[in-house]
Amino acid sequence: MDRMVYTALSGLKGQMSAQAAIANNIANASTTGFRADRVSFQQMMLKGGDGLESRAPTSEQVMDADRRSGTIVSTGRALDIAVPGTAWIAVQATDGTEAYTRRGDLKIADTGVLETGDGFPVMGSGGPITVPPAQKVMIAGDGTLSIIPMGAQPGTEPQVIDRIRLANPEGSQTVKGLDNLLHVKGGGVLPEDLDATVQTAALEQSNVNLTEALVDMIENQRSYEVQANLLKEAKSMDESSASLMRLPS
Repeated sequence: MDRMVYTALSGLKGQMSAQAAIANNIANASTTGFRADRVSFQQMMLKGGDGLESRAPTSEQVMDADRRSGTIVSTGRALDIAVPGTAWIAVQATDGTEAYTRRGDLKIADTGVLETGDGFPVMGSGGPITVPPAQKVMIAGDGTLSIIPMGAQPGTEPQVIDRIRLANPEGSQTVKGLDNLLHVKGGGVLPEDLDATVQTAALEQSNVNLTEALVDMIENQRSYEVQANLLKEAKSMDESSASLMRLPS
């Protein structure tokens, strides 16, 4: 009986995790560069004897991201960039480590640091990029950042500041964190993609398909109901067994 209860409870927990991921996807359907959450479930094996301690899952539930690209749309804004292909923009995560994003709505903070729209510093060749006061900021197709200094004379050649670090996750184990950034599994950094290019004055949209997300939510809700009914059936069977064993007074 305890096997049946454990199976039902494990199923309920899994369906709740999947529902949370689907809800997060729907909430971020209009977020620039967002990659849809994906929860994958692997088989759970029962080992040993009959006690609950014999239950040993072969793996944990892993939250990852749908790696499909989103639609690229033109914005006309100089600091907006999109990255065609598989490369990602390197940023500094809140813990100081290097992480990766597809969000290209860049801005210059009051401190001069180049940041993404959600506030993560953009990495260059030697760390976060700092932009001096400038009357014009330009980003080339290879990610090179140039400026026309404040007060420069007409016709002044742009000055190169740094190059946005573009990294390629292919061949590396990466996971999506709760901060919506891509991280190297176990730590470390991705190799730089020297062939990667950016599309300026454009942004990549979220890759969430709302129709698919709504269908997944309905299917997941039905699966949750099945697991809940299984738990009710286990309770009913347990009560029936107890009544059969009850001695007459």
